[in-house]
Parts: sequence; C-alpha cells; structure tokens
Amino acid sequence: MTHVVDSGAGATFDIAVRWGDLDAMNHVNNTVYFRYIEEARVQLMMKLGMVPPSPRTGVLAHASLDFLRSVLYPATVRIEHKLIKVGGSSIELEVIVGDADQADVMYARGRCVLVSINPQGGSQPWTEKEREQIHSVFQG
Repeated sequence: MTHVVDSGAGATFDIAVRWGDLDAMNHVNNTVYFRYIEEARVQLMMKLGMVPPSPRTGVLAHASLDFLRSVLYPATVRIEHKLIKVGGSSIELEVIVGDADQADVMYARGRCVLVSINPQGGSQPWTEKEREQIHSVFQG
C-alpha cells in the first residue's frame, strides 16, 4: 500500500514492503527498488497533472540508483523525490529510498529525469504556470 506523506512537500511517499518483494537472499530484490520508485513517481506525476486524460504526460528518460543497504522484511520504505532542476521540457530529480520509521536509514540514492511529452509523443515545453506548479509541489 502506498500513501502520500504530509511532509510539507508533495514528493514523499511511503510504501509497505510485501513478503513477495523478497528474493532468495531474504532481502528486497534490487529490481523492486525501481518498482517502489516507479510507484512514487506515478503518484508525483498525478500531483503534477501528468497522467491521462491530461494532454501532457511524462516519460522516464533516465534512472540510476546506488544501493547502500539491504531492505529486510518487515519494513516500510519512504521514497523521496527532490527537485534538482527544471529544464525546457524535463525535470531532474534526486531519489532517496529510506526507512519510513527511521529517518537516519537510507537504503538507496539515485537520480531520474522525466520528460514531458504531448499525445503525439514529442517533448512538450513547460509553460510558466506549470513551472510554478512544479516548484510549489516540491516546496509544499
């Protein structure tokens, strides 16, 4: 289950680790980290109005992740997106996978880039109003 955290900024999401997320080594499989981040990114895109039926959506242009520590069951991970920069039609985000119950525990850190596209699949530049909305979501 995913839920939005009331952290002042609208880019933090908690996700409960499921037993099925574990691998044979009894920790969360590395590919699952990307699914957690994907779920949080979709929630973020909803806050930004970038999901159908909107005429604008986003595609993932880049994703990278450094694994720092294993996630063990039971746990709730906290996915936090921090705005690095807003480009002409993209946003660059730092992604932190931490523990929802222990603020000092960080499982992974990475980066992703989302590109805004139109229904025809071409990049779509941000309007000034959309840029303001992006910044307001991250500033709370």
